This record gives sequence, structure tokens and C-alpha cells, in this order.
Amino acid sequence: MPSSFTSRLKLERQASGENSGNWGNLVNYVFNRIDSSTKGYQAVSVAGNANVTLTSNNSTTNTDDSTTDDQVHNAVLEFTGALTGNINVFTDAVETNYTVFNNTSGSYTLTFAPTGGSGVALKQGAKTLVYTDGSTMFDVMADLGDINATSVTSTGNVSATGNVSGTDFIATGNVTIANDKAILDAAGNEQIVFSQTATAVNYLDITNSATGNNPDIKSTGSDANVGLSLTTTGAGLITFNDAAYNPETTLTDGATIDWDAQEKPVAKVTLAGNRTLNAASNGAAGQFVSLLVIQDATGSRTLTWNAAYEFAADTPPTLTTTANVGDLFVFRYNGTKWLEVGRNQALTLS
Repeated sequence: MPSSFTSRLKLERQASGENSGNWGNLVNYVFNRIDSSTKGYQAVSVAGNANVTLTSNNSTTNTDDSTTDDQVHNAVLEFTGALTGNINVFTDAVETNYTVFNNTSGSYTLTFAPTGGSGVALKQGAKTLVYTDGSTMFDVMADLGDINATSVTSTGNVSATGNVSGTDFIATGNVTIANDKAILDAAGNEQIVFSQTATAVNYLDITNSATGNNPDIKSTGSDANVGLSLTTTGAGLITFNDAAYNPETTLTDGATIDWDAQEKPVAKVTLAGNRTLNAASNGAAGQFVSLLVIQDATGSRTLTWNAAYEFAADTPPTLTTTANVGDLFVFRYNGTKWLEVGRNQALTLS
């Protein structure tokens, strides 16, 4: 009866009476195969753009455990070289496991798979644990379930389809959260839910601050003009527990005066001569703005209003002429005109 071989490591099971005078070599072969499959390391160059099949030497005369002609039976594999295209690296189509390191360069994908089966893409520059059932390769680190850690530091992306919990997370790359998934509180309740928009280009930029400054929440992105929408549910209201205001800004005085209603909704201008006020730009229907018009130290300055400003009875106001005194005007935009909703004139400002 001839010898037979194990299906995975190809260790020879010697039959009674077989291999007379050669048992020592065969035992060494078995020991070397076990040694490499449990502790072995092999660097394999996969440079280029061609698929690579790892070498598998099942010869019972292969008693040298340092040889490179039996790559598949090493426990640790490091793939090296510059890729010039996407490639597959194939191992034997039997149950096994590996620690793998994709140490290649070039912006291409390396997929590790059993021969004739499906594989996993190995992230370039990363180390991971994989196993195969003989037909499909699985990445152990890609599906760990819940993770509990005292500290997680990442120099790349952190992705999770389940819960990730810990006392400290430090990422120098992106943290990917699946659509409609959340940051949870200690009781497992949602605190912030993240919903995605297909092909999104605009986003929030949240910046902390040093002493004496305020943190900043900014809407930004690829579009030239990016606003910010706050939406409540049902009859819910947006509540400001402290004062909210638009800071007062100063318009540039000149023969004609420009006013950007989006950038400077609360504005003032000191007239140093007879002036014309242009139609306010970048207004939104329903927006309220205010303008404080101040006489300089000379006084008696006049202001010609653009036709976009609408006053009662179509009659523009006459400014107070007293030096250093101000007239305050409030407007509501209807999408076409700035409708005056109130004025307060002859105001002493200091």
C-alpha cells in the first residue's frame, strides 16, 4: 500500500513497509513543512501587472526549509515590488490561513485568492490576517464585530459596519461611517446620526479655538456658494439659549455705495459727501436687513436711493442733516425689492 498525503500541508503518511531506508528524509520533510506553516516567513516579489501563482513544492525530497520554491506553506507572506497594474496573487485551493503584508508600491490593487476562487483586496502598506475555506479568501480584520479598546490610533481609514467603542480614538486619516449610522452615547442611544447624499461635494468644517476665540462651524465644499440648512421635525423649533446676532459691519463710503446683504446684513455707512446707494446684492426673499446712515462732521449730506428700495407712497426719505447724527432704516426683501418696514431718524449716536 503506497503512502498518502494530508490534504492541506501535504505531509506524507507513510504506509507500512514503504520508503525503506528513506524515513529520515521524509521525517525531516514533515518537520520542515510543519515549521514553515507555523512560523515561516517568505517575501515574494509580485512586481509588474501579471497575476502571480505562489509556488507549491510537495516533493518529499524538499528537506531544505530555507528554499523559496514552496511559498504557499509559509505562515507569513510579504508581497513586494512596484505594481504597474491590478493583479491577483493565487495560493493553493485548500483550507489555510496567513498573515499577509502588502508592501508593494504603485496605485494598483492586489487581490489575494485561492486558485480558482474569490479573493480579498489587500490594502497597500497594511498588514492583515486572512483565511480561506479553499474557494473564498476572507479578511479577518475587515469583520471583527464589536471592538472594545482603550485607545485606537489610525494613520489610514477606519471603517466599521458594527459598533466601535473605546475611551480614545485618534485618526490621522478619515473615519468612515455607513449611511444613517450614528455616534452613540454610553447607553447605546443615538447622539449624532450621519446621513449621506450620493455624489456629495459640500460638507461641514468644524474648527475648535484658542483662548479668547469661538469655535467655528462652517459650510464649505466644491460649490462657490454653500449655505447651511437647519431643519426641525414636526412643530419643533430652533432654540437659541443665548443671544444670536449679525455683527455690525461698515460699508465703504464713495460716490456710489455697494451693499452685500448676505455678507453685511447689519450695516452702517458714514457719508462724507452726497451719495448714491446701489441696490443691495445677494439678498434672499424673506430676509431682513438694516442700514444706519450717519452724517459726517460736516453734515447736510444727501443720499439717493436705488429704485430697488421701496418706501411708503413711493417716497424716499429725507435724511437728517445734523452733523454726526444717524438715521436707521430696516428692510424686508421680497425677492425683487427691499421693502421698508421701519425707520428711526435723528439718532444721537454717542
